[in-house]
Amino acid sequence: MSLLKVFVYGTLKPGQCNYQRYCAGKVVAAQPATAFGRLFALPVGYPAMTAGGDPISGMLLSFSDPAVLHDLDRLEDYDPHRLPAHNEYNRCQIEVFDLSGQKLELAWVYLMTPEQVDRRGGVPVASGCWVAGEFPENKYEKTDF
Repeated sequence: MSLLKVFVYGTLKPGQCNYQRYCAGKVVAAQPATAFGRLFALPVGYPAMTAGGDPISGMLLSFSDPAVLHDLDRLEDYDPHRLPAHNEYNRCQIEVFDLSGQKLELAWVYLMTPEQVDRRGGVPVASGCWVAGEFPENKYEKTDF
């Protein structure tokens, strides 16, 4: 039996607000991992990841029950039958690496498009590691004239 693998970088990480409801008691393995993309903090209090080349810190969660994916899809407002622009996030598979840079395997991840991030006022997270409650006050530097 193969395990369902999901790379999480935000509220589904252990200790974050959605882990208990959607993952606790269902995860059979969890390990720190990295994937590549661009990470943004959204003013609504959760992050978004887009395709890109920056390292993103997260967790690779393994589930024995594939039905978990349907619950995660609902949380992330993803419906495979909708046009991608009508989903809040789109689910796709990406390569995931351990902390030493060794390729682990493909895992599901929820991504937004750059346009979706921009419409929601996303601010880049330069560290590649989202922390709940951290949101830069301003998207642009203030300049005194």
